Amino acid sequence: MTDTQTAQHPPAAPSPKELRRWRKYLADERAEAAVYRDLASRRTGEERDILLALAAAEKRHETHWLTLLGDQVGMPQRGEFRTRALGFLARRLGGVFVLALVQRAESRSPYATDAAATERMAADEQIHEEVVRGLAARGRNRLSGTFRAAVFGANDGLVSNLALVIGMSATGVSNEIVLAAGLAGLLAGALSMGAGEYVSVRSQRELLEASSPNPAAQDALTHLDVDANELALVYRARGMEPDEAEGHAADVLKRVTAGTYQGEGNDEETASDDHEAIGTGFGAALSSFCFFASGAIIPVLPYLLGLQGFTALIVAAVLVGIALLSTGAVVGLLSGGPPLRRALRQLAIGYGAAAATYLLGLLFGANVG
Repeated sequence: MTDTQTAQHPPAAPSPKELRRWRKYLADERAEAAVYRDLASRRTGEERDILLALAAAEKRHETHWLTLLGDQVGMPQRGEFRTRALGFLARRLGGVFVLALVQRAESRSPYATDAAATERMAADEQIHEEVVRGLAARGRNRLSGTFRAAVFGANDGLVSNLALVIGMSATGVSNEIVLAAGLAGLLAGALSMGAGEYVSVRSQRELLEASSPNPAAQDALTHLDVDANELALVYRARGMEPDEAEGHAADVLKRVTAGTYQGEGNDEETASDDHEAIGTGFGAALSSFCFFASGAIIPVLPYLLGLQGFTALIVAAVLVGIALLSTGAVVGLLSGGPPLRRALRQLAIGYGAAAATYLLGLLFGANVG
């Protein structure tokens, strides 16, 4: 039975509205297949094969709509703007950012609620989302350490220096003092963030290294007593069940005796993956320093440009709000979550901290006065 035959009984004589919708679906399927082919053209090996297989699956869906439309296909249409924009990005970027956007696009498929689509097609779209999620996860793992430091650094710079500048402004001090406080906060915060991130990442890597198997221990394997040794205890300590550990130890010793033992490759690969996900201490520190500084400079800009009093404060708040919305949206896109919700969350947190500091500044200013 074909997918078209398993559709949820679309009307025999489709209305003009339904024909327009099916033509739109057809154009979108063609555009989505092109996105996957464009992404595949920038990759090799397994990832390329996976993306081409997804493009072939979209071709099946295209065939479904062609069959339903019959001789009423009409003139070829362009896919919706969002899908065409994805194609543009796929041809020029092709990285995890584009995969994250494609993942969100697959999650918004209308097939689950459209009677003209089939259950198979709706299920396909759900599986496509998971496939793209898996591909994007590889890129997210590579980005996670340095990207985390960059996002945290930028947002800390934006929020902390906006709060500092607004709090100082609320006390009624001169623009020169507010500017000096803002620049001091920028430098002190960037140095603190960079140093803290370096220590954090280095400490995490050292903990992983301490927990990773020591390669030198493999040299002792050739000297172990085959009949009485503690090798099975090593594998039990790593989480194997006693019987499994005994069997694995016997297999390792057998391969050592035969000269075919090549080491515990999985342990090495796991350790390498963990280190890759964390990032390097220097990279995280530099990223954190630069992004904190780039965020912290924004609340200071109005004062550097000579704006005064309440006008400078409002401009600073607006500029920081735009930056918070942007960073929140980017985080939402890369994490596969709703970008608008993430953006508004960032904005609410930043403005909440700034408002609290402004109120404290008013209080201290009134007390001093």
